[in-house]
Amino acid sequence: MKRGFILTMSLILAAVLLIAGLLGCNSGNPTNTTPPTAPAPAAPTTTPTPTAPTPAASPEVNVALNTQAEGIWVSGTGKVAVSPDIAILRLGIETQEVSVSEAQAKASEAMDKVMAALTESGVAEKDMQTQNFRIRQRTRWDEEQQQEVVVGYRVTNDVVAKIRDMEKIGDIIDAVVAAGGDFTRIDDLGFSVEDPSAYYDEAREKAMADAKAKAEKTAGLAGMKLGEPTYINESTITPYLGGMGYEMMAAPMPAPAPAPIIVETPSISPGEIEVIVNMQIAYSIDGKAE
Repeated sequence: MKRGFILTMSLILAAVLLIAGLLGCNSGNPTNTTPPTAPAPAAPTTTPTPTAPTPAASPEVNVALNTQAEGIWVSGTGKVAVSPDIAILRLGIETQEVSVSEAQAKASEAMDKVMAALTESGVAEKDMQTQNFRIRQRTRWDEEQQQEVVVGYRVTNDVVAKIRDMEKIGDIIDAVVAAGGDFTRIDDLGFSVEDPSAYYDEAREKAMADAKAKAEKTAGLAGMKLGEPTYINESTITPYLGGMGYEMMAAPMPAPAPAPIIVETPSISPGEIEVIVNMQIAYSIDGKAE
């Protein structure tokens, strides 16, 4: 037993000495654990197609390109009074009935008559456009059921008509009201110019002259000489005069239609409208005034 124990310890000691010897050898000549560098690729036999360099990523920067810290900033306005040559009539038909089918049928019948009246009055088909059609429920609060109950339906059909014969505006309104009866609604009557480009040119010249006069006055007060414009911004206002609507409506719920009331043709006066151009201009300063 003692002999076996001695033999075992001798083997363990020999193994320890062997490992120590190996470690000592490695410490004298350490192994390089860095992977070898890959060899450079061979030069291509053909010339590669050149590619555009990829731009370097840049941080987001907000730059105001039209800012200017020097010079004189002024604004000018040009106005031209114009007699309108077209009228914009916004009208509609509105009906209310217990059933949606009956309300829609009456609205369609009334609108057909209104469109026919417009056509007979000389309004071209291209100058008539449906802009809105709605069907909505009419409800009321029922105390017994403690909830909203449907009591009827309202149908609305809106049309915009462009009237080119300014002398017939009143007659056309008369014809529309007679055709649509108590279901007729006139929302607005406005005036405009079919082609305002020539008037804009005139207003633009006035705006430029107005801005320059202000800049020269300011430069003179500062004892400086006005230079050339370095920035110009223009804005225009579409010529339109409206907001003269009136309304004709039946009772809230269906009721026997009364006999139509004969009224005089409304007096319509288009008056004048303004074509407006606004200019914002920056002028440089060309030294001191002499």
